[in-house]
Amino acid sequence: MIVLRRELGDVLRRLRQSQGRTLRDVSAAASVSLGYLSEIERGEKEASSEVLAMICDALDVPMSEALLLVSDRVASLESLVRLPVPAAAPVVSAA
Repeated sequence: MIVLRRELGDVLRRLRQSQGRTLRDVSAAASVSLGYLSEIERGEKEASSEVLAMICDALDVPMSEALLLVSDRVASLESLVRLPVPAAAPVVSAA
């Protein structure tokens, strides 16, 4: 099952790490507690749109870009997940 908060957390972590920044640095810049940011990155907590905006601002990444990265990840995962297709109902003709 695809869990959106995990995908978002992974994207935020990768963005932070690609900038060579620490959790402490980003949490201070975003005015989000270190523990809460860590939980968001691990996919344990859902970030509100306001908190997500603060984190993206701290990372100097437009929220739309972060969400596009999440969308790409979800689309990729969906292509790997095979959803069960319901069997077609038998056709009954009227006599």
